[in-house]
Amino acid sequence: MKLTDLNRDGGIGANASLLEIGDVRILVDCGLNPKHKGRRATPLLERIREKPLDLIIITHCHLDHIGSLPVAMREHPDTPVVMTSSSRMLIERMLHNSASVMKRQKEEEDIPDYPLFTHEEINRLSSRLIGLPFGHAKHFRGNRDEIDVILHPAGHVAGAAGIELRHKHRQIFITGDVQFENQRTLPGAKFPSGHFDTLIMETTRGDTESAATSRRGDEIARLITSINDTIQRGGSFLMPIFALGRMQEILTVLHDARKFGKLVDCPIFASGLGMDLADYFDEISRKTKHIQFSRGVIKDLKAKPLPRNIPAGKDQIQNALYIVSSGMLVEKTPSYTLASGLVGHTRNTIGFVGYCDPDTPGGKLVATKHGESFLFEAAQVKTKIKAKIERFELSGHADREDLLEFAVQAEPRSIVLTHGDQPARDWFVQQFAEKLPKTTVLDPVPGQEYLV
Repeated sequence: MKLTDLNRDGGIGANASLLEIGDVRILVDCGLNPKHKGRRATPLLERIREKPLDLIIITHCHLDHIGSLPVAMREHPDTPVVMTSSSRMLIERMLHNSASVMKRQKEEEDIPDYPLFTHEEINRLSSRLIGLPFGHAKHFRGNRDEIDVILHPAGHVAGAAGIELRHKHRQIFITGDVQFENQRTLPGAKFPSGHFDTLIMETTRGDTESAATSRRGDEIARLITSINDTIQRGGSFLMPIFALGRMQEILTVLHDARKFGKLVDCPIFASGLGMDLADYFDEISRKTKHIQFSRGVIKDLKAKPLPRNIPAGKDQIQNALYIVSSGMLVEKTPSYTLASGLVGHTRNTIGFVGYCDPDTPGGKLVATKHGESFLFEAAQVKTKIKAKIERFELSGHADREDLLEFAVQAEPRSIVLTHGDQPARDWFVQQFAEKLPKTTVLDPVPGQEYLV
């Protein structure tokens, strides 16, 4: 098999991989890098224009995995696109939201490349998007060779899949983004055990010591305590949130806490794409039974939309809980604007419940010490950090020890590392050198072709 990592910056960004198995050419994911704008944010799609693609497989619907998909589909008009049935229910809504954001960015920031695709194009492409059930083999063929594709539940987020590929006597497994631990709305991954010839695996939390973190139930209890303490001292609690998956889980957690009298009574503001996706999660829960979510939790919590035109740099003094995107405080998002007004006051708390890229405003805020100045450049606000800045280990990604255990039991001939910053990948390289000394471990250079 030939493999080319098309994520032009490596790390975690515009995730995309080209696999050439015999004469079958497969693109796995086609994301958009949230740290860049325009064509710079897309994968190395020029590397796949010369030859036809036989198949595109989507692991899940986060934009770092699907944000450039319509561009690839436009350039390969005859290529089918497969994903899980749950992802098929979500993907168009996610792409339409991305098209709207790019259109707004073009107007506000004069980005010539945007939008990379339009609402009309998404509608035209929809008939090529195919949903497959978990665990059922689907047959695909190139001119001569044939492969079977089997999707397995990967936890992480609704619809997320690990991909099993069978070609002749060879078996390849791609973890995608995976979480083995149960989440409140979603069971953990159910991957096949046993040997694979090649394992392509994410490494997101390779630099996070699992022993230093609590299990999910303990972290949820700590989150509820922090919210209660903040509200009781007269402050507001801002939870920057990922719209797909994390918001629905947090809403369910808060609903359960309030139901059993563990959450203080306070106004709750929850807005954005995540609230819209709650309808989709409710439908997926009823139709597929692969997640557990009811839109009724929003009504029970009496969650209200965020007020419009919130001024930057101003504390709202609402004594409220805010659950708004983006999860990494990306510039010009509601969480970014709210944070610029909240961080300067000791009564407030900002609590992160997911991964924060070190180069995003959220990652930079977490790394800044209490009492130091922080610049919200896009909001033109500079303030000293006086609020509590907390992180809660509620990641949708597997602990490194769980991933390591899965990889070691598979005893692969080769392992390819993806979706992780360099320190995370380096940890896995060192571990595999000790535990799988006969296995070839590849940390691919973007754009370079490898025989694995």
